[in-house]
Amino acid sequence: MGVSWFYTAFGLRLRSDRPIPGLAPQPEPAAVDVVVRWEASPAWWARFLEMPQELWHTGFPDEAGGEPGYKMWQVAGGEYFRLRYRDGCQFVIDRECMRLWVSGPEAATPEHLATYLLGPVLGILLRLRGVPCLHGSAVAVGGRALALLGGQGAGKSTTAAAFARLGFPVLTDDITVLREEADAFWVLPGDPNVCLWPKSVEYLYGSPTALPLIISHNVLMPEWDKRWLNLTVPGYRFQSQPLPLGAIYILGDRQDDAGPRVEEVSGADRLMLLIANNYGSAILDKERRAREFEALGRLLDRTPVRRIIPRAGPAYLPQLCEAILADFAALRSANPSD
Repeated sequence: MGVSWFYTAFGLRLRSDRPIPGLAPQPEPAAVDVVVRWEASPAWWARFLEMPQELWHTGFPDEAGGEPGYKMWQVAGGEYFRLRYRDGCQFVIDRECMRLWVSGPEAATPEHLATYLLGPVLGILLRLRGVPCLHGSAVAVGGRALALLGGQGAGKSTTAAAFARLGFPVLTDDITVLREEADAFWVLPGDPNVCLWPKSVEYLYGSPTALPLIISHNVLMPEWDKRWLNLTVPGYRFQSQPLPLGAIYILGDRQDDAGPRVEEVSGADRLMLLIANNYGSAILDKERRAREFEALGRLLDRTPVRRIIPRAGPAYLPQLCEAILADFAALRSANPSD
């Protein structure tokens, strides 16, 4: 493989033949979970495309209702999974989920490809491995992880960034990867960045351009203008070690005249909300879904689930964080052994 770089993200030990933007290199580990190869024009690609390919999953279409954001195929009866994005970036994962190939158009920079790699691509790989993942961010509070879940636009990343500004370490953004150990579920660190839309950057910092663009020269999708908060710079902290999950907070619809307030979720609603905020469950087959359903049941046996109703407007972000922290402290007081 020649020169290699080693990284850790979402509990995976990665070996890459090129540097991965957004991750800090690590010493060579005793074992590697996934080998990443960057190949602009793989020599085997033409032969690969001749293999039988079954459309496995289709992502959401763009706002105009046009081409889906991505398509995913099962290749050669499951020997590989192929993921192609609308802008031409492609990723191939082998059956064992131990090898991953990265390729894209000539205009695709490493930063552009890494945006997919460190988000949905590794998320899909983890789901194919049977690893439970929730759609949300997580912050560290008092030696426990506090998960922030919610649908598209609920404010998961914005709330995580608000916690970061208050001095709390962030474990992960957008994908909360879980590992079950004995009688607890642990949240695994992702990458040391929080991705934010310009409107959220303006909420937090007063200007939509206060943080740098994730992709500085995005000629493939110039309308995609997300920015990133680097948690390794002075004033912020990245939680690089796993933490036990203390509670799950699901962000609800914002209210104009009330909130923020926290509500207990009980009964069947807890499971339904967790299923709705699962990450990448659409790509799972029947067997993987059954195993995940069992894991979610064990998770609910051990983890409080709360619904939080934010108040509309950026001025209420500090109060939102305060409400979550107060409720989390009350939960810890009621269960000091957790």
